[in-house]
Amino acid sequence: MKVNIIFFITLFGLNCLGQSQIDKETSAILEEGRMLYKSEMASWYGSDIFMEKYNEKEKIGGYLSYTENEISTCIFFSKGEKPKVLGTIGFDPTFKIETAKVDLIERELTKNEFALYKIRTEALRIINSDTLYKTYKNTNLNLIPIINNKEKKVFVLTGPKNNGVMLFGNDYLLTFDKKDKLLKQKKLHNSLIPIEFGGKNEIEGTIHSHVLDDLITSTDICTLLLYGRFANIKTHYVMSQKYVSIWDCKKETLTVMTREAFDKIK
Repeated sequence: MKVNIIFFITLFGLNCLGQSQIDKETSAILEEGRMLYKSEMASWYGSDIFMEKYNEKEKIGGYLSYTENEISTCIFFSKGEKPKVLGTIGFDPTFKIETAKVDLIERELTKNEFALYKIRTEALRIINSDTLYKTYKNTNLNLIPIINNKEKKVFVLTGPKNNGVMLFGNDYLLTFDKKDKLLKQKKLHNSLIPIEFGGKNEIEGTIHSHVLDDLITSTDICTLLLYGRFANIKTHYVMSQKYVSIWDCKKETLTVMTREAFDKIK
């Protein structure tokens, strides 16, 4: 695929869309994707720090992460119906381990933390009892609870246990009502799509296709942000019947155009 495709996309892409609606959708996807990314980053580094410093591993019931006022926080909570926070690790937007704030003083969950804990716990129960959810060898299912604008959601991402691979797909979204009852659940991709990386030479472009969604998903954005620092990939394309979503891995920017226009210039 030629490098000058990006030039044409930048120049003509905005004229190829039902502009206002697509802009609104992609803006929401980007915002949610970055929210998921911050949660996962806090969980990645927070888990490493907590497990190194905390000695009473038998008390641990689980963890969750969230972002407030530009600070991303990972908490570990105890087992039981009335959990307590065992440790709190806070990160500024750089996610530098050296500047992380670690507090291992046991405390009560805040109102927001307890709300996140409740939907995470219910989502885990559903996942363990519903055949919709699949697991694959050398992967983990990662739960990301989010409460934003009174919407209660739990995203389920599949993370690799092995280095040198990023995984798209086998991800799910559970939506809850204000009483933490499940409203709906759905698959976000039709399959699991592994993409290997790690070579010395830059990869011009990688690609995966969508059957269930027309546009790139917020979980795709999260994955690209998480692994873009390690993968020597220039551009990632998400193809559907209607649209092509193009993610610039270096600039961390998104461009969307119609599939018809894309096919004419490739």
